[in-house]
Amino acid sequence: MISLPAPAKLNLYLHVTGKRDDGYHLLDSLAAFAAVHDTVTVEDANDLSLTNIGPFGDQLSNDQDNLVMQAALRLREITGISAGAKITLIKRLPVASGIGGGSADAAATIKGLVRLWDIHPGQHDLSGLALSLGADVPICLFGQAAFMGGIGEEIDPVGDLPETPIVMVNPGVDVATPSVFKARTAAFSPARRFSETPETTKQLIHLLNDNRDNELMIPALSLEPAIGEVISALSASGDCRFARMSGSGATCFGFFSDMEKAEAAAEKVSKSNPDWWATATRLVSDTRSLVADTTI
Repeated sequence: MISLPAPAKLNLYLHVTGKRDDGYHLLDSLAAFAAVHDTVTVEDANDLSLTNIGPFGDQLSNDQDNLVMQAALRLREITGISAGAKITLIKRLPVASGIGGGSADAAATIKGLVRLWDIHPGQHDLSGLALSLGADVPICLFGQAAFMGGIGEEIDPVGDLPETPIVMVNPGVDVATPSVFKARTAAFSPARRFSETPETTKQLIHLLNDNRDNELMIPALSLEPAIGEVISALSASGDCRFARMSGSGATCFGFFSDMEKAEAAAEKVSKSNPDWWATATRLVSDTRSLVADTTI
């Protein structure tokens, strides 16, 4: 049995730089990860199956609508392997929440099945597999903090970012990414990558505040005003140094000076908004440092 973490992905900034003829938008974003994660477990079986458990497991199907099953089926198709696998997804991250949960699950599934089925990537062309599953799957498969370009396929490592204590909050609403892009009316922006790697949280915040924001927040707010309530709750929770929405929403995150204050802030937000999902965790630059949590 192989268990792998599928950590939340955070867009520390996100600019829309253009649009392709096929309708896909071009992005410039700095992506990192959080220590909080789903867990994907794979083990030998005669057939291919998926079981969803955990706090958000009942919100997902276990058929081909699930990215985990899509990843397994496409990997098997590309490699010509007929082996089965029993896949279990412990779903701890909110669904459709702008933190790449489904993409991280798919990436972890690919990694796990490559090991379980003894697939040698050099013998098969797997280059297009991740992107075919979704724009966030390549960065989740890469698993390190990086600048993202194109529609998600261009990945440039940024180095180790400070392991900043963070609080992540989701108001319990789904925000459809296509709807957010459709609601966007602003002009395209230039890429705003930086060359230096920040060594402290203060330096990171300075760089993120230097004309680097999440350009999807305004259209997301127009569709779901609760996002503004989340930002306000984070900002008012005490010691929050920086607050922003991730991806197309609705999850937002805040930077804190230490974990004790982050935990206190997450508890305060949860008590004031019992229907929201809130957790204190830390920023992660390399997901290989994470150990899969198999508890439910």
